[in-house]
Amino acid sequence: MRRRHSEIGALLLLLGAVTPLTGQEQSAPEGGGATFLLLPVGARAAALGQAAGADGGSSEAAFWNPAGLARLPGSEIAVHYSKTFASDNTVVAGYYDAKRLGILGVAAYIVDFGSQEVLPGPGLPTGRISVKNLEFLASYATELLSDLTLGLNYKLIQFRQDCSGLCETVPTTVGTTHGVDVGLQYGFGASDAFRVGLAVRHAGFKLQLQNKEQADPLPTRVQFGMVYRVFLPRPAEATEGLDARFLLDIQDAWGQYDNPEFRAGVELGYGEVVRIRTGYAFLHSESSGPSVGVGFQFGRFAFDFARVFYASSNFDEPVHISLRAIL
Repeated sequence: MRRRHSEIGALLLLLGAVTPLTGQEQSAPEGGGATFLLLPVGARAAALGQAAGADGGSSEAAFWNPAGLARLPGSEIAVHYSKTFASDNTVVAGYYDAKRLGILGVAAYIVDFGSQEVLPGPGLPTGRISVKNLEFLASYATELLSDLTLGLNYKLIQFRQDCSGLCETVPTTVGTTHGVDVGLQYGFGASDAFRVGLAVRHAGFKLQLQNKEQADPLPTRVQFGMVYRVFLPRPAEATEGLDARFLLDIQDAWGQYDNPEFRAGVELGYGEVVRIRTGYAFLHSESSGPSVGVGFQFGRFAFDFARVFYASSNFDEPVHISLRAIL
């Protein structure tokens, strides 16, 4: 697979964190211009080691298992931001609780790799290029049975290399494709103490930047998740209950089920007021490693923070922030 030099410079930093470690066999970075789809979205999921296949109740679920959107406590608007070694990533999302019809919503996701000057030769720069990935989601989630939920995403996915100024040597490049996510979740026991989820993510058409022969398949994933929630003894003076949640996810590439990745997380909470989270992502890449985070909710407003620590020291470690308003 060939790329213009300007595209390689902006993308290879990202690809190194989400594709296999050096020494593992792979002919080309899987997903190519759509590899950004494998980056974690949302501070809550990032803090839990990305174990979110059976989680729900917030707008983050659209990026992990859309069936989790059916558990939103009401309509929600949210902003999710993360800063990585290669990009600034922003999601703006809004979801409407249509009651018996289910949850309807949209989200816009921008991965900005920054810009660089065009220097065709000695002398002053003649222009400036900027490289971005864009994703637009339309989501629907509903409760099929009392404990079974279904979620669907339609996704428009785009790679953009824009150039301003004199750009004869580096023309604008745009690649666009379409994809879907499908997910189910099922809860068992009182208050859904045990919940499982299954999702197929990033299924769709290849992303073409140059020509059909060089088109990149989307990094389609199959993800299975489990959550077990335990309610702890409540102190007599406490106004909120205490609980602990244990999360585990197993994920592998579509059609390749012999080398799965594991993600695990633990969350301690005082109602929804304070949530303390930690996790570990056991990945086949240099972004494998532990994570920590906290969440606070004040009335209808929630704030979540996460810090991820890579087992490899080759990259600056990302920070995630999420702001949510329940309407």
